[in-house]
Amino acid sequence: MDLQNKVIAITGGGQGLGRAMAVRLAAKGAQLALIDMNTETLNDTKALCEAAGGSAQCFRANVANEEQVDETFQMIVSGLGRLDGLVNNAGITRDALFIKVKDGVIEKRMSFEHWQQVIDVNLTGVFLCARAAATEMIKLGQGGCIINISSISRHGNMGQTNYTATKAGVAAMAVTWAKELASQNIRCAAIAPGYIGTDMVLTMKPEALDKIASGIPAKRLGTPDEIAHTVEFILENDYINGRVMEVDGGLRI
Repeated sequence: MDLQNKVIAITGGGQGLGRAMAVRLAAKGAQLALIDMNTETLNDTKALCEAAGGSAQCFRANVANEEQVDETFQMIVSGLGRLDGLVNNAGITRDALFIKVKDGVIEKRMSFEHWQQVIDVNLTGVFLCARAAATEMIKLGQGGCIINISSISRHGNMGQTNYTATKAGVAAMAVTWAKELASQNIRCAAIAPGYIGTDMVLTMKPEALDKIASGIPAKRLGTPDEIAHTVEFILENDYINGRVMEVDGGLRI
């Protein structure tokens, strides 16, 4: 896919990895459809995309709301005339031990509320956005590419039962959709980042960051732009389909 003038939607596009992806793709001449809940951060990303040489439009929507998602993707196509790609990047964490035990006594369990919140955004949201995007792509008859952002945590990580379940799920869904949608010329793939130095991660104490980095063969955290570069690579390479690309500096949880 030549990204010049292609319309790429990014959920969670207001900040973090989504912002890095948007700015990198804007520099290749893409038109970005930025989806997020925070209007202020969306507008900031839009300005950065324009400064990079591309264009962007902002869409405020809750990815876990079926009606809002369907309406948003219909608005993207009606406003921009096409839809060539979707990066399912929006996600949240609500970390806690499955069951916390001390001296043989159960102190706390992961709450159903925190389980459901993560499932709603990270799994159901990905399903809804991909379904809406694929629907519009099929109607347009021009094919496209859907990328789910998974995580190295999909292999299992302590304190993240809810998060790991969703990240394993979005990886499996990408493989499934690749098989189902190939006849419509729609490719699907996933990216599983390791520890990435987003603004949120970099607020951790330096000693904690050093400990994390020491366990990574590359001896450093990844950068948001390295994940964005992987998004660009998948979009541009038309023979990538049904694969989960791990970008983790050699780390395996």
